[in-house]
Amino acid sequence: MTGTATGRPVRRRALLTGGALAAGGTLAAAAIAAARSDDADVRPGGAVPVADVGGAVVPFHGARQAGVDTEPQAHASFVALNLAPATDRAALGRLLRLLTDDAARLSQGRPALADTEPELGLLPARLTVTFGFGPGLYRAAGLDERRPASVAALPAFRVDRLQPRWSGGDLLLQICADDPVTVAHAQRVLVKDSRPFATVAWVQQGFRRAAGAEPGRTQRNLFGQLDGTANPRPGGPLETAVWVPDGPAWLRDSSTLVVRRISMNLETWDLLGRADRELAVGRRLDTGAPLTGTAEHDEPDFAAVDAAGLTVIPDFSHLTRARVTDDRLRILRRPYNYDGVPAADGTADSGLIFASYQADVTTQFLPIQRRLAERDLLNEWTTPIGSAVFAVPPGCSDGGWIGQQLLA
Repeated sequence: MTGTATGRPVRRRALLTGGALAAGGTLAAAAIAAARSDDADVRPGGAVPVADVGGAVVPFHGARQAGVDTEPQAHASFVALNLAPATDRAALGRLLRLLTDDAARLSQGRPALADTEPELGLLPARLTVTFGFGPGLYRAAGLDERRPASVAALPAFRVDRLQPRWSGGDLLLQICADDPVTVAHAQRVLVKDSRPFATVAWVQQGFRRAAGAEPGRTQRNLFGQLDGTANPRPGGPLETAVWVPDGPAWLRDSSTLVVRRISMNLETWDLLGRADRELAVGRRLDTGAPLTGTAEHDEPDFAAVDAAGLTVIPDFSHLTRARVTDDRLRILRRPYNYDGVPAADGTADSGLIFASYQADVTTQFLPIQRRLAERDLLNEWTTPIGSAVFAVPPGCSDGGWIGQQLLA
């Protein structure tokens, strides 16, 4: 509960549902002013954190959302929300204004409005909050004609064993930072502020190497393989592959996101010898080099054969099946590992939260996924158990909010 200049208490729920705004915005303005004054109270003398990791900031505002081509942080939480039946276009506007304000403050190391644990909001640790819009959000807003055509449930693949508890969702909040407490606090704030409008569909939490542990190195998944070697490079390839360059305001500078939860059978993977693992992947596990090369980014030679006349890089290897040569058709892989509670017998519950960004799901992600489902040998040790697709709307300027181009 927050006080106002008039001495009358303002309930948090009234702010969330717009009840306070009905009074002409006076109470909301007073609450924001109070929260800003709280910021100074919890940051004595304007001091900033001394730790480089904790104090690092990623700008929130801009034409494009942060958290897409941002250098991946060490920790992530993917939070999918299902909108309540009463959440219409007007209510969506209120929700997204509120969540945008929360995200903008927290990502800069400032507590959110009426933050109940403001001390936890002072270390941004490169926090980014990236919003994704599922098909249900466009329906709730009555704007299905503005939904990018490729933002729809993926077709069924024979390798899928999808579970509803890891699939779908109307609104995604991708929360990433180099500190797990920062991620947990941001998730708590955003979920609390979403309650009048939505329920939690699922949460997937993942990790990579700690910040600074292996600077400049490609992420490794829990099979030990490098994951993301073929990502489009910054500059021209990244621009054309990830971002929509033109179109109406709600589409320009947007992207799309596919989130696939992939269970890894580490128990049977452990039974393989190193040579068999490398044949399945098509790369050397130590350097990430293709089996025909010596360095990670060497071009693979798919025509090379060994002394027995067999191709050095098998046709069924992951490298071969995922291969894309046209920069415009590449996907930006931004994966995170997960490691759940083992079964009673010690069997691991581990895998990958595979996050793929691209301008268009149909022309970029689906062809790769079809080839992988058809003949990727890694399918012997991996099983997709969750799947969701979202549009990533453009960013916003200071004073604006995510989704404004679509809803306003």
